[in-house]
Amino acid sequence: MSPPVAPPGWSRWLVPPAALSVHLSIGQAYAWSVYKPPLESALDLSGTQSALPFQLGIVMLGLSAAFGGTLVERNGPRWAMTVALICFSSGFLIASLGAATEQYWLIVFGYGFVGGIGLGIGYISPVSTLIKWFPDRPGMATGIAIMGFGGGALIASPWSTQMLKSFGSDSSGIAKAFLVHGLTYAVFMSLGVLLVRVPRTEKPVASGPSSLDGVQVSARNAVRTPQFWCLWVVLCMNVTAGIGILEKAAPMITDFFADTSTPVSVSAAAGFVALLSAANMAGRIGWSSTSDLIGRKNIYRVYLGVGALMYALIAWFGDSSKPLFILCALVILSFYGGGFATIPAYLKDLFGSYQVGAIHGRLLTAWSTAGVLGPLIVNWIADHQEAAGKHGSSLYGLSFLIMIGLLAVGFVANELVRPVHVRHHIPAPREAVDVEQQQPESA
Repeated sequence: MSPPVAPPGWSRWLVPPAALSVHLSIGQAYAWSVYKPPLESALDLSGTQSALPFQLGIVMLGLSAAFGGTLVERNGPRWAMTVALICFSSGFLIASLGAATEQYWLIVFGYGFVGGIGLGIGYISPVSTLIKWFPDRPGMATGIAIMGFGGGALIASPWSTQMLKSFGSDSSGIAKAFLVHGLTYAVFMSLGVLLVRVPRTEKPVASGPSSLDGVQVSARNAVRTPQFWCLWVVLCMNVTAGIGILEKAAPMITDFFADTSTPVSVSAAAGFVALLSAANMAGRIGWSSTSDLIGRKNIYRVYLGVGALMYALIAWFGDSSKPLFILCALVILSFYGGGFATIPAYLKDLFGSYQVGAIHGRLLTAWSTAGVLGPLIVNWIADHQEAAGKHGSSLYGLSFLIMIGLLAVGFVANELVRPVHVRHHIPAPREAVDVEQQQPESA
């Protein structure tokens, strides 16, 4: 499947919607918690067991992005989006069969393993293409797409809840909901497959820069540079800090104000979670677009430095002011989303656009690490503090101090980023005046 070349006059603004169709679909992963209680009841599962499909999906996201990044670069965005469509939708169909037959292992295999591959390939599928279309505004372009992953749950969560009400929350109802998900997402993601195009030339905007300008580094050489590993630490620390709040948001705000005159109700805690999701999504487009104006290193100084300040304010004053707690948490989650959306542009600045998708895929192993590290820190410490007889905000004080330390580590790693040494550069690829001279146009 050759990459489809844009015909003359094709608007580059049609490419972000193609990317969004994929990211809004795979962003359903953040709404998995809707299925946890019904699965536990229908299949007699523990909370740990019901979380396994999601956890495996995130692990496979990181692994498939890391190992499949080079294939995505080689075969182009249409191939990658097609693979993502097949795997993600098939994962739901297999999970539907598992629910219908009450075979839990099929749900884990379908949603977690097969669907997780779709998550990883789908997540990185549009990155390189968007950067080539928008060499003048790479932060904004990747922010638009990756915003979809953060916002996918805002669609999937109420939709899944309504389906479970309509179909029932037994194994048969869950199977029907999974089936509808699989078929609907296949149709929606196919819009991206049909719409995506690669630029006809390396200068999609006549007055703008070329995507071949500047340093070009291969994915193989990139992982041998200190810059790559500095950014790995930066992303891991920023994501760990965000997940530290996101994963335990509802019980955290309840605990913080349990001993005050204004305790937080269950419905208010759910509203807090929704606010965090909105901040996560808004940060992906807002902060990444800002990075085009002030620079990638400066925006990460904000994410990591101001993020540490927000954690300090929550740790010391959070239980005395509900607005302060909520505001600081929203800022931290906006930095969490912004970090995801800005990192592809940071990689492009350092390594060029030559194999930026493959480099991005390898860097996402930092996400897999943070996905384990963040919840482990917060939950393990809270459990031990509770066992020691503590309660309320005291359950989280130590974990927040650890988060401040991790953000400081990330801040230092960001300061250590320097231009890539010339020995890692590859010869500049030949500027293509018209891609049609190299390959036929495909629809």
